[in-house]
Amino acid sequence: MPQSSERRIIIALDGPAGSGKSTTARNIAHTLGYVYIDTGAMYRAITLAALRAGAAIHNDALQAILQSARIELLPSTDGQRTLLNGEDVSAEIRSHEVTEAVSGVSALGVVRSAMVERQRELGSAGGVVMDGRDIGTVVFPQAELKIFLVASLEERARRRLAELGAGASAANITLDEMCAQLGERDRQDSEREISPLTKATDAIEIDTSALSIDQQVAQILAFAHERIQR
Repeated sequence: MPQSSERRIIIALDGPAGSGKSTTARNIAHTLGYVYIDTGAMYRAITLAALRAGAAIHNDALQAILQSARIELLPSTDGQRTLLNGEDVSAEIRSHEVTEAVSGVSALGVVRSAMVERQRELGSAGGVVMDGRDIGTVVFPQAELKIFLVASLEERARRRLAELGAGASAANITLDEMCAQLGERDRQDSEREISPLTKATDAIEIDTSALSIDQQVAQILAFAHERIQR
């Protein structure tokens, strides 16, 4: 745990799906005694709210959802719980249905504007590890440490299948199908007009394809301690 006199920085972890952001960010936050904020969970919660309401994926429909939905991120032994209008939806937001729809929802200007404002509020005091796709470029371009995680498409697909577990088996999702899904998600995230997935010019890129979580964490912690001591 950090001493009270230590400088408390903002650590931004960006990268595509399956690159290891969430698990790595949780472990770094735990080690430093920082707050972990999974911004992807916020977009997934809004997506779930839209799916439940049968809302069309466009700005006008999502504006109403944003006004009525209350999203809370609470710390837990697993790193973070996501509540939607008081209901714990931490598991449901990882469903295949939400995963397929979240890119379309996330690309809408009204959604990104609302989420970025909330994310800035959560991280403004520092002492946070925030992961997503535009943290170092849009949410906190002034973050003291920016990391951009990458991994091969096949490795990321394996990780996502492992994360889905029995759900993937029940849906008969193969490795090739998951590669195709992630490839399409990468394309959508990188080509959207608003806050596309891009590496900040001052971000440190780490290829996690052959790294364990512990190795990823160790590398980033070394960079973090160096920034904290400046």
